[in-house]
Amino acid sequence: MTKISRRFLSSAMVGTLALALTACSAADDADAELAGDAIAAIPAPDGQQWTDVVAVTDEGGYLVGNPDAPLKLVEYASHTCGACANFAINGGPSLKKDYVSTGVVSLELRNLVRDPIDLTIATLVRCGQPENMQPLSDQAWVALNDIFANLNANGAAYEAASSLPTNQRFVAIGEAAGLIDFFAARGLSSEQARSCLADGANIEAIAERSQQQSQELGVNSTPTFFLNGAKLEVNQWPGLEPVLQRAGAR
Repeated sequence: MTKISRRFLSSAMVGTLALALTACSAADDADAELAGDAIAAIPAPDGQQWTDVVAVTDEGGYLVGNPDAPLKLVEYASHTCGACANFAINGGPSLKKDYVSTGVVSLELRNLVRDPIDLTIATLVRCGQPENMQPLSDQAWVALNDIFANLNANGAAYEAASSLPTNQRFVAIGEAAGLIDFFAARGLSSEQARSCLADGANIEAIAERSQQQSQELGVNSTPTFFLNGAKLEVNQWPGLEPVLQRAGAR
């Protein structure tokens, strides 16, 4: 693997993680220019709901909702970030139910990879059908403290994984963190998970894409939100919902 991916194995990420309300770094920008008139709901295609419509974007993100929504929300998130877990638990359901479902807002989730556990989870949530990526991500965030508890109990196995060949390394990390069993209980077979975690080229591509987009867009914290290309200064639902409403989602 390139040194991009090796960097994510250079330091251990073992320890219980509290679900913090603050971002996992700082990110600021203004959203005043996004203000607009109320936008009427846009009907979904016959027999569908917008929350069931999923597309993989050119940037490698997973977009839920109307691909032509007038308000395009992008979230850069890390799977080992407590603030991202907090948003997934306390903001994600309302965002999808009240805004994505109307066809006015789309939500695209992109990975900002911080560490080997993050990269392992990012690989697994992308391993199955596209429509499963965001739901599996949400379930992993809900269980984040349990995942780190598994790592605490299997720290030696996690540390040993860094010296394994690429096609074994992330499988070993998935085993040490209990992630293979976790996702198997949610529909991703153990065989499929192991196959994805042995695909070094795909794992490296996820890491490289994360680093490139982080540098190009100035994303250095998680969660970071963009609305119609403008980086927002908010990172939790109480701040984000008013921005969406001022932009016309109301």
